[in-house]
Amino acid sequence: MFQGASAINLDAKGRMSIPAKHRDALAVQCEGRLTLTRHPHGCLLFFPRPVWESHREQIAAWPMSARAWQRIFLGNACDVELDSAGRILISPELRSAVGLTREVMLLGMGSHFEIWDAAKLAEDEQAAVAGGMPDVLSNFSF
Repeated sequence: MFQGASAINLDAKGRMSIPAKHRDALAVQCEGRLTLTRHPHGCLLFFPRPVWESHREQIAAWPMSARAWQRIFLGNACDVELDSAGRILISPELRSAVGLTREVMLLGMGSHFEIWDAAKLAEDEQAAVAGGMPDVLSNFSF
């Protein structure tokens, strides 16, 4: 179960270092084999390969009426592996598609991660707070 936020800088080649706490878990869970894909909210989704493979099968089975969504998720999927320094390479196409710059945020979202441009995530979070809590969370409490 992945959780927490990590501020990370992409290097000049588009590589992102995975924090040690997640790197160790990913080495055990999937031997460093990972998959990145695009999310329509403007971030990348980052999955351990076995988790992605389950989602991939579900997405591939969607009806033709969801073909555009299949293109977003499957058409942008890219298999990557942790290198010896614990980094992944984010392709120029994926970086461009979601506007990743040098400063990114890696968010643990349970079974997977989201990778956001740091400035875009801050804007989206401000907008969410300004918009108020959705009705579906009205009974939620800590």
